[in-house]
Parts: sequence; structure tokens; C-alpha cells
Amino acid sequence: MTRTVPAPEPNVETQPFWDAAAQGKLLIRRCNACGEPHYYPRALCPFCLSADTRWEEAGGTGAIYSLSTMRRGKDAPYTLAYVVLDEGPAVLTNIDADPDDVAIGQRVRVGFVATEGGPPVPMFVPISVSG
Repeated sequence: MTRTVPAPEPNVETQPFWDAAAQGKLLIRRCNACGEPHYYPRALCPFCLSADTRWEEAGGTGAIYSLSTMRRGKDAPYTLAYVVLDEGPAVLTNIDADPDDVAIGQRVRVGFVATEGGPPVPMFVPISVSG
């Protein structure tokens, strides 16, 4: 990837997510009340509004649900996609690959890309057929 990625702005609620990202781990939240996993990092469950949630490490693999490739602009081309993690939540992310090599349904795995002076951000790359 040749794009410059701006640094995220961690806060008290999201700091554990960014600390884990710096260690190459993708965290999601799971609700202890209803059992549903969710992403993006937030304390309240979006399904039942319970505050009884916990951090959980995701396996980091999933499949592309939808995508859009930007072919104009300073940093083009690049691909944005919703990736449905194997744990269930959908993640809005960038796909760090040639846009012509990306397809809906394709299996992907998380990688972490450096930012401008902040923690790395999760982006996904295609999983090759051989592994």
C-alpha cells in the first residue's frame, strides 16, 4: 500500500483496541447479556444496549460482503469493503491489494498498516488459494 493513512485518535473507550492493534491483534466486543459480538469498539451493545460487554480477540479472517473501488483522486485506486468476520460482525475496512484482484465472497485476513504517528490500523488482504 502506498497511501498515507492518518493516525486514529484513541480515547479511553477504544485504547485497548489500539493497544492490541499495535501487537498485531484484532479485538471485537461481545455482550455478556445477549451474547452478540460487535464491531467497532464501543462499550454499549448495539443489540440490547447492555453495558456488560467484554473485549475478545478475533481470529482475523472473514469474507468480503461488499466492496467499492475508488479509481479517482490523489490516493486512487483503493478498495473499501465490508468484511464479515468469522465471528459474525461486519467490519468496514480497506482491502490492501490490487483492486482488480478483489471480489465479493473472497476470503481475507487482517493485517495492520502503519499510520502517520499513531497506532496501526487493521486492513485486510486476500488469502491465497494455497494458504
